[in-house]
Amino acid sequence: MKKEYLIYKLSEEMKEATRIDNELFPKFDVKRGLRNEDGTGVLVGLTKIGNVVGYERVPGGGLKPIPGKLFYRGYDVEDISHAIIKEKRFGFEEVAYLLLSGRLPDKEELASFGELINDNMALEQKTKMNIIELEGNNIMNILSRSVLEMYRFDPDADDTSRDNLMRQSIDLISKFPTIIAYAYNMLRHATFGRSLHIRHPQEKLSIAENFLYMLKKDYTELDARTLDLLLILQAEHGGGNNSTFTVRVTSSTGTDTYSAIAAGIGSLKGPLHGGANIQVADMFHHLQENIKDWKSVDEIDTYFTRMLNKEVYNKTGLIYGIGHAVYTISDPRALLLKELARDLAREKGKEEEFAFLELLEERAIATFGRVKNNGKTVSSNIDFYSGFVYEMIGLPQEIFTPLFAMARIVGWCAHRNEELNFEGKRIIRPAYKNVLDDLAYIPIKKR
Repeated sequence: MKKEYLIYKLSEEMKEATRIDNELFPKFDVKRGLRNEDGTGVLVGLTKIGNVVGYERVPGGGLKPIPGKLFYRGYDVEDISHAIIKEKRFGFEEVAYLLLSGRLPDKEELASFGELINDNMALEQKTKMNIIELEGNNIMNILSRSVLEMYRFDPDADDTSRDNLMRQSIDLISKFPTIIAYAYNMLRHATFGRSLHIRHPQEKLSIAENFLYMLKKDYTELDARTLDLLLILQAEHGGGNNSTFTVRVTSSTGTDTYSAIAAGIGSLKGPLHGGANIQVADMFHHLQENIKDWKSVDEIDTYFTRMLNKEVYNKTGLIYGIGHAVYTISDPRALLLKELARDLAREKGKEEEFAFLELLEERAIATFGRVKNNGKTVSSNIDFYSGFVYEMIGLPQEIFTPLFAMARIVGWCAHRNEELNFEGKRIIRPAYKNVLDDLAYIPIKKR
């Protein structure tokens, strides 16, 4: 039997072997995707790290949409972000300290923490060479392999004591920006024939500033402060998001930090999780080209209606950046990002594009409600603006999802540390019900 035919034959048999009748799921009360019938997540754990709020339960068990809220260790992210924006300073390090320790640092603690981060940003020489030698155009894969490479250079890689977990957390948070910047510069050299630049992290710069310096050297203060805000807003999003849950599931086995974080990176790489900002950016460019009058509500509504009816664009019936699993009336991250995005658009001469994006946001929500008519309340999410912001800063699409990982590594580490340190911890092991009848084994001669 030819190998090509065998692969085809196995593929055809897989089609039947993987088919499960949809009516079996409600019959056995299976929570598909760990979701309840009302769309809420199945409660599988407790945490003191982050809280995502988009609705409240009302008497009778129903859900009432409310303006979205995001809390880090009990603090409203809006309060944290507004304080940092008002003071025109960098706050990602402060948020990292808060999420790791459970407490806001004072000035001296924050300064020392910033120095500690900076001291750990440099990579091992072998890790740098490994990045340079890697081929391929997916930086998430390079990030994952580089994290696993860090295991080699850690003399206490398998130690899950509290002190060691904190040391590893700080090392990962410090090195993610360097790995991503080096990986992209290698990619542009290998793929586009550009000069190869390896800029070492600089003292007394924030993580956002150092990343932009290592990636492209030239940037404005507003570029760096806007990137800093994006890192703050994406640092943590509760224990139930797919990548964080992946880290917790993997960590519950007692495996090493690097294996658990590599698993989280693999989860985030999936287009249904970390790639939404790229999809929004591509959609925005498409709409710029296909809507003639950027101020016409009628033309925009008509085009969105056709998109929802799977007639135009990629014919998926989706408007990317609209809707969220938890947020209903609003995504607080989107509202906060829009504040600095407006200032950045003014600095970059992109005010017309920003006004168009704002109108698209308004009309997408209205058109969704009219066309779907399902009573569901939706809003834009952070991805609706993040891709546009990244492009204004001058960041390429190849690093959009890695930037998400650069922020979320803080939340991943905080949740791993919590998973391994509370009393009564257990390996996470949900159940699957087998729906195939038992069969008698058939000797090979009789098949």
